Amino acid sequence: MQYRLYTPDDFDALYAIEESCFDPPFRFSRRQMRTLVRRSGSAVWLAESDEGLTGFAIVEWAKRADGVSAYIQTIEVIPQARSRGVGRELLRRIEDSALMAGALWIRLHVDAENPDAIRLYETHGYRCEGRKENFYPLGRAALIYVKALDSCVGMIDPPHQG
Repeated sequence: MQYRLYTPDDFDALYAIEESCFDPPFRFSRRQMRTLVRRSGSAVWLAESDEGLTGFAIVEWAKRADGVSAYIQTIEVIPQARSRGVGRELLRRIEDSALMAGALWIRLHVDAENPDAIRLYETHGYRCEGRKENFYPLGRAALIYVKALDSCVGMIDPPHQG
C-alpha cells in the first residue's frame, strides 16, 4: 500500500470511495466533497494499491483565539480493504499533518452506531467528550472524540465544541 497526498485528478476515484462507503442520505454530495478537498487549511491523504485508490482521509485546521484547532472530516476505506491497517495509517498521516500545521488537539464526530470507527479512534488515544443527538441524517447521534497531539499539553483540557 502506498500513501500520498491528493491531487485534483484524483477526485473521481476519491468520490467513488465515498459512494462505496456511504449510502444516501449519509454520503457527502459531490459539491460538498469538492469543497472539502479544496480547502486551503486541510490535508487529504490517499491510500493506493496496484488496483487503485483504496481509501482516503481529510483533516482541516483553523487558527482560533486558543490556538490551532484540527478536525477530522472523514476517514474512508473501501470494504474489501478494511482490517488491513489502511484506516490506522491514514489516521496517523492526518494527525501528522495537523500537528505540522500547529494543532495541539484534534477532534471529530463519529456515528454512534459505527463500532469499527469508534474502536479505531479509541485504540489510538481518542477519548469521548460528549454526544450530539440528531447530528447525522435520520436522527442518528454523533459521539465527539478528542485527542491531544502534543504530549506537552496533556494536562490542559481541550476546547469543547458541539
